[in-house]
Amino acid sequence: MCNGSLDKWIFSKGQHGTLEWQTKCKIIADIAKGLSYLHEECRQRIAHLDIKPQNILLDEDFNAKVSDFGLAKLIDRNQDQVMTRMRDTPGYLAPEWLTSIITEEVDIYSFGVMVVEIVCGRKNLDYSQPEESFHLISLLQEMIKSDRLLDLLDRNSNHTKLHENEAIEMIKLAVWCLQTDSNRRPSMSTVVKVLQGAAAIDAGLDYDIVTKGPIISRKGDHHYGYHLGASPPPSASLLSGPR
Repeated sequence: MCNGSLDKWIFSKGQHGTLEWQTKCKIIADIAKGLSYLHEECRQRIAHLDIKPQNILLDEDFNAKVSDFGLAKLIDRNQDQVMTRMRDTPGYLAPEWLTSIITEEVDIYSFGVMVVEIVCGRKNLDYSQPEESFHLISLLQEMIKSDRLLDLLDRNSNHTKLHENEAIEMIKLAVWCLQTDSNRRPSMSTVVKVLQGAAAIDAGLDYDIVTKGPIISRKGDHHYGYHLGASPPPSASLLSGPR
């Protein structure tokens, strides 16, 4: 996978160049297909539980592969959900992690966060940003309500500027995946169909996508406020997990 991990291409400005819009769309579709296979086509459902750009690898043609299954969980087809200790990475945690009762839908949530990052060209949690905008998903909710979504698009990418309407539709797909009620999120096979133009995005989306819970301040202190995926960060041992 000679092009390394996705984060180096969407977060490291100027070091690896800018991905063209069609390449971004292809990468998003590849990830969706991979997760659809894990969730729906395997004998047991596989919840990856650590979907983030660092775990998406790119080959010489920018075909994307889901990698690093150290935190993955097998879910029997006859199980509705499983109970597990909190894992995953802060910034990509679905709200239901607060209960420790999860399904593969936590991956769908993390996928939604990652799609927003790809389209906007920045990390969900970026403490180099002003305090009012260091959390991208909170900022996304504000921009939706004030009808200013275009302000969120990656301004370092001329390719994204040329495809503004498509980028907005991609963000709406991400919002569908970010629904706080996990039952309202699409399956990954439905996401694939939307990306292929064979299905439409749910017209009744809930745009209140920020969950109230403990957040991490710039100094690392916990306090309460509005934050998406609002569980405290796992310990280093939980984040690394068995390899």
